Amino acid sequence: MSARIELTVNPGDEERLAILRPLRAHNVARAGEAKPETLALLVRDEHSDEIIGGLYGDIFYRWLFIELLAIPEQTRGQGIGSRLMTKAEALAREKGCVGIWLDTFDFQAPGFYEKHGFSAFGQLDDFPPTHTRFFYQKRLV
Repeated sequence: MSARIELTVNPGDEERLAILRPLRAHNVARAGEAKPETLALLVRDEHSDEIIGGLYGDIFYRWLFIELLAIPEQTRGQGIGSRLMTKAEALAREKGCVGIWLDTFDFQAPGFYEKHGFSAFGQLDDFPPTHTRFFYQKRLV
C-alpha cells in the first residue's frame, strides 16, 4: 500500500472519526470492548434553575475520568466541590470502577484533589507557559 501525509487545519468530525475508527478497532482487539458511559452532576441556581457549574466525566475501562469540574465562584467555601467529588466517587464505586483520574492546572485546585485522596501520577511543565498541568488518580479498590 502506498500512502501520503496531508495537513488539515481545523479538521471536522468526519476526519476525526476516520482516524478514530482504526484506533478503536486496535484497542478493542487488544483490551476488549468498552462503551463509555457519560455522566454529569449539575449545580443549578436555586432561583433560576440555570446550570452554573458541576462535574462531567466518562466511565471507560472501569475508570471514571473527570473531564470537567467547575465550582461557581459565588458558591465556593460551601462544600459544593466536596459534595460533587463524594457523589462522583459513590457513582464510580456503584458502577464497579477501580479508580478515578483527572487533570488540573497549578492555578486551579491541586490541593483540593489531594485533600480528597488523589495522588499525582504525572505532570506537564510549561503547559501553559510558566504553569504546570497535573494528572491525579484515586484507586477505589
